[in-house]
Amino acid sequence: MAKLNFIKKIRENSKYSQAAVAKKLNISRPTYIQIEKGERELTVSEAQKLASLFNLSLDNFLAGDIADNDSNRVVLAKTDRQPPQKDDARIIVPQAKAEKFKEILLYLLKKVGAKPNIGETAIYKLLYFIDFDFYEKYEEQIIGAHYIKNHYGPTPVEFKKIVDEMEEKKEIERVKSRHFQYEQKKYLPLREPRLDSLSAREIKHIDDVLARLSDKNAKELSDYSHTDVPWQVHSPGERISYESVFYRDDAHSVRQYDDVL
Repeated sequence: MAKLNFIKKIRENSKYSQAAVAKKLNISRPTYIQIEKGERELTVSEAQKLASLFNLSLDNFLAGDIADNDSNRVVLAKTDRQPPQKDDARIIVPQAKAEKFKEILLYLLKKVGAKPNIGETAIYKLLYFIDFDFYEKYEEQIIGAHYIKNHYGPTPVEFKKIVDEMEEKKEIERVKSRHFQYEQKKYLPLREPRLDSLSAREIKHIDDVLARLSDKNAKELSDYSHTDVPWQVHSPGERISYESVFYRDDAHSVRQYDDVL
């Protein structure tokens, strides 16, 4: 198990409070303090969460070792300021992720795509909240798309590549329309989503997000995303860290947390 002084040191180096780490572990702050004092052992699940929080492999975390390389650098999600690398411009989407993205996009369009307020900008924000709300609730990725911070809110970087492929395969059609005085880019689904690629929990989650947010127009969704911690704590053009959802305020949080003293 990781050395006790190592856990305290890496937490302090990463600028996390004891309360913040306790919240991540779903335990009270006094219970977390017991861990740092050696009065309580970490469970395997807790060790995995801490390793992820400090951007370490589980093996390195358990060994109390910080490897001196980029892949194991300690990163504080709330102030992650890593600039995009040159390779980021080459969008390579794993096939499994691309297929999941396609089916969720088709499901979204089938459910709410015909609404006059649902153009491309609104779709970006709905996908963002589907992804980040799911991660906050279950600490798992549903799409796992990469989002960057831009002027209008979080933008999924894989969107254009995937939609281009879908257009080529006649799975989706891109059309232009007007919403009030603004030109709007809309997407029409040309086939049914394959729901066997989605679990019942995932479908319910998507339905909940759409019920809560799909009546908002693009500006309202953008404004709402701008007050969400994951967007606020990153610089323009940066990739938004999923871990930052655990710092959300009550207006955005979708998870019931244990009380932390």
